[in-house]
Amino acid sequence: MEFRQLRTFEAVVGHGTVTDAANALDLAPSSVSEQIRALERSVGVPLFDRSPHGMRLTAAGERMHGWAGRLLRQAEQARAEVAGERPVLRLGALETIAATHVPGVLARLAERRPGLRVEVRSDAARDQLLGAVAAGDLEAALLLDAGDGVGGLGFTPPPAPLDHLDLEPVPLALVAAPGHRLDGVPGLAPDDLRGEKLLVNVPACSFWLAGERLLGSAVERVRAGSVTVMSAWAERGLGIALVPEFSVRDRLDAGTLVRLALDAPGLSLRLVWRADREALPGLREMLYAAVA
Repeated sequence: MEFRQLRTFEAVVGHGTVTDAANALDLAPSSVSEQIRALERSVGVPLFDRSPHGMRLTAAGERMHGWAGRLLRQAEQARAEVAGERPVLRLGALETIAATHVPGVLARLAERRPGLRVEVRSDAARDQLLGAVAAGDLEAALLLDAGDGVGGLGFTPPPAPLDHLDLEPVPLALVAAPGHRLDGVPGLAPDDLRGEKLLVNVPACSFWLAGERLLGSAVERVRAGSVTVMSAWAERGLGIALVPEFSVRDRLDAGTLVRLALDAPGLSLRLVWRADREALPGLREMLYAAVA
C-alpha cells in the first residue's frame, strides 16, 4: 500500500469515475486504473463496484475511505511538522454563531498558543459541518444542540466517533410584534399559541427543531429564512419567531419586538470533534480555549 495509491483512491471516490480522477490528477486513466488495482491487490478485496455509470465503493471500500483520509492527513501533518511549518487548526461554525461566539475562542487560542494558525469555516448547514468533522476536513465545529449526546436536538449525526463539550447555554426567545394578542399574557403554554404562524427557516435549522420540540403541531409553519429574516418578519406582524435571545436583544430593548411569556428551553453552544483525533497538534488547546 503506497501513499500515491491512497491519493488516487481518494480522487476516484471524490470524482466518481476513473476518467475524471485522471483529469484531476493529471494522469492517464490507465495509470489510475492500475493504481486502484494495485491497492486492491495489496488489501486482498475489491474496493469498488465498477459499472458504465462510474465507480461505487464496496463495503470494504467504505472502510478504506476512512483509513485513507486519516493516513493522508497524518502524512501531511508529519511533513509540515518536520518542515517547521506553523500548524493549522480548522474550525467550523454555524453562521448563526460565527460572529458572536467564535471571536472569543480565537482570542483565547491566540493567547494560549501564539504559533497556532486557525482557519474558520462558517456554514449555514449543520450537516455539512458535522460531515466535515467526521471526514477529517475540520478538526472541530461549533454548533447548537441539546440533550446528552450529539444530535439530541433531533438530527442524525454522521457515523463517526464524535465527542462533544457544551460551552455555554444559548437561551431562546419567542418573539412577536408589539400589540400581539399574547403580548403581556403571563405563563403561556403551547396550546395558547394554537393557530399562530411560526416563522421558520428549513427543517434542518436548529430553531425549527427547537420549535418542533416545544410547540409540536400547535402552530402553523411559515417559511421565512434566516434568523435575521424571521426576526424582521415578526417585527412586521407576519408571525411569531423562536430565535436565540442574543440575536434580538437590541430589538427587544428598543421595543420593536416583544418577548412572549412562554418558557422556551434553551440550546447549548456545543463543540464537536472526533474522539480519535484528540492527539492532533492544537486540538487540545482549542478545547481548553473554548471553555476558558
